[in-house]
Amino acid sequence: MPRVSLIAFSFCLRTIAVAQTAAPVPPVAPIVEHRESHHGVTMVDNYFWLREKSNPEVIKYLDAENAYTDAMTKELKPFEDSLYKEMLGRIKQTDLSVPTRRGAYLYYSRTEEGKQYPIQCRKKGAMDGAEQILLDMNEVAKGKKFAGLGAFVLSDDQNLLAYSVDYSGYRQYTLQVKDLTTGKILSDTLERTDSVVWAADNKTLFIVTEDAVTKRSDKLWRHVLGSKTFEPLAEEKDVLFDMGVGKSRDKKFIFLGSYSKDTTEQSYLRADRPDDNFTVVAPREPMHRYYLDHRENLFYIRTNKYGHNFAVATAPDSDPSLKNWRPLVPHRDNVLIEGVDLYRDFGVVVEQSNALTNIRIYTFQTSQWSSIAFPEPIYSVFPGGTPDFDSKTIRYSYQSFVTPNSVFDYDVAFGKSTLLKQEDVMGGYDPKQYVSERQWATASDGTKVPISLVYRKGFEKNGMGPVLLYAYGSYGVGTSVSFSSSRLSLLDRGVTYAIAHIRGGNEMGEQWREDGRMMKKKNTFTDFVDCAKYLIGEKWTSPSRLMIEGGSAGGMLMGAVVNMNPELFRAVHLAVPFVDVLNDMLDASLPLTSGEWIEWGNPIKDKDAFDYMKSYSPYDNLEKRDYPSMLVTESLNDSQVMYWEAAKYTARLRTLKTDHNPLLLKMKMDPAGHGGASGRYDRLHDQAFEYAWMLSQVGITK
Repeated sequence: MPRVSLIAFSFCLRTIAVAQTAAPVPPVAPIVEHRESHHGVTMVDNYFWLREKSNPEVIKYLDAENAYTDAMTKELKPFEDSLYKEMLGRIKQTDLSVPTRRGAYLYYSRTEEGKQYPIQCRKKGAMDGAEQILLDMNEVAKGKKFAGLGAFVLSDDQNLLAYSVDYSGYRQYTLQVKDLTTGKILSDTLERTDSVVWAADNKTLFIVTEDAVTKRSDKLWRHVLGSKTFEPLAEEKDVLFDMGVGKSRDKKFIFLGSYSKDTTEQSYLRADRPDDNFTVVAPREPMHRYYLDHRENLFYIRTNKYGHNFAVATAPDSDPSLKNWRPLVPHRDNVLIEGVDLYRDFGVVVEQSNALTNIRIYTFQTSQWSSIAFPEPIYSVFPGGTPDFDSKTIRYSYQSFVTPNSVFDYDVAFGKSTLLKQEDVMGGYDPKQYVSERQWATASDGTKVPISLVYRKGFEKNGMGPVLLYAYGSYGVGTSVSFSSSRLSLLDRGVTYAIAHIRGGNEMGEQWREDGRMMKKKNTFTDFVDCAKYLIGEKWTSPSRLMIEGGSAGGMLMGAVVNMNPELFRAVHLAVPFVDVLNDMLDASLPLTSGEWIEWGNPIKDKDAFDYMKSYSPYDNLEKRDYPSMLVTESLNDSQVMYWEAAKYTARLRTLKTDHNPLLLKMKMDPAGHGGASGRYDRLHDQAFEYAWMLSQVGITK
């Protein structure tokens, strides 16, 4: 590949630095032509060189972009600081989670004012007992700029803790084992650890690791504590699949799963026989996804074999092959079964329909169904935090745009929910001052698309109100209607916050996902545009007052819609954006690429996929035209979306945009991940900056 003269490059950056002393001048990335041919099409990429992370000139360019962003936002610093203090003032910095019982112990996490990370603890018997600290991430993170916790798995006897930590932001986790009876860290360790499970003997670990280059989770190991060896058990050789291990709630079985975006295969092993081999339940077949749990000599199988929205079948654990599957919960066209949780006396089915989650409980003794009622028209609910197989209650977290996260225990026998804890919002929060509602936009093909909104009372639909519209719309991942105390800083300044539940997620069922992926991906983009037009048409806002935001695949969405309809938006935040779609999907050596072919298509082998992807890939479809104000944020060590996507996108857009609106790239150069900084105060600082910039674009600066 031809390379730009380092002397010329250095002069370019020095010129930028000198110019910035007078007035901020955006960096101009040198052009280094790179050509590739695919399916008879020659692609020219003038910024391919920005992929060379080891090239010091790349770092200089990114530093120049950061310096330009700092200069362009210097006047916003007092507003940013004010927002940070305001948002921090709503958080109860020293706090305690709701304890969770596991046998004789109560487990919880707590935070302390001034400390970035939670502290994982337990007490024996009751909460008035002596505290034992299991893992203090503040100590783990000492001397580090980033510390991410991966696995956190207790042995059955609760004497050992297997956990993993990443210090880079690149999701490279290292396994550690702690003896909770002595407090010592054992010598058993393994790099690039993903999922981890203990066998019933409290000494054997099953560990899945990832490939060093592709980051595909592809190898399973067995390890006995104290042994110097990690025994290889299985390798997933199909590049479309990843592996993962888990354990049934009754602790009787260990499960090994192989997963692609549209196909799964599950194997099982008795937890008390760790030296046995795993047995496959049903061999993988295209488009069949199924998942296992276990109770009372039966496997419970969530499967899409009987319909795209999944059903639940059972099979004897003595022979769970496909011929022995018996349907228990039927498939329904309008209800997606998202998950199944099993307890001794009852099963919990989590369902999704009309962009709302429902929890249904099946009592095994009576064969009766019941449901948990929720008080608001739009909300989110997440079952979890009930590890005890013999529990008589179900724990769930409930929240909405106006109700802070609230933890409940639901008594199955009496049909009653008991509130255990609601997130404290400091400073006198009054939920009655805010309104949430559901609207429905009509997409260009006639499909009804739900929009969830929240605003402060007194809002008037006159077209003058600022709106921040968020969406994701990929991988069948729905966007939850959640509470955010930080978001109050928007609402209290007159901003309406909205979520467009566009196709590509699962809010309306599995077909909603299918209609927003592969060769139907453009539905995701047109849905978002139609939601924006609806909000404008119904006078919620106007193009001069409409801000939009999306991250990762949602960042790709942002790039696509501003290419399609830049005139609709005032300001855009592209967070860790997947914008160089075609080039990345053409490079199988990159992390995660091969597994993504089932989500986006394989442009290497399939010309139709190549042409379709080329028609919407944000980087490839930038044009010489006016664009909205744009903020692009990314981390240098992001392993899910490579840093160069944001850098290339910004560099190319600078040469094409014909407007005078700001285009800013903020690249975190210190260790940080796909989710940004790891510490809670650092994350809040980042959010304050992003809010200050977005608000300033609609004329709000205090």
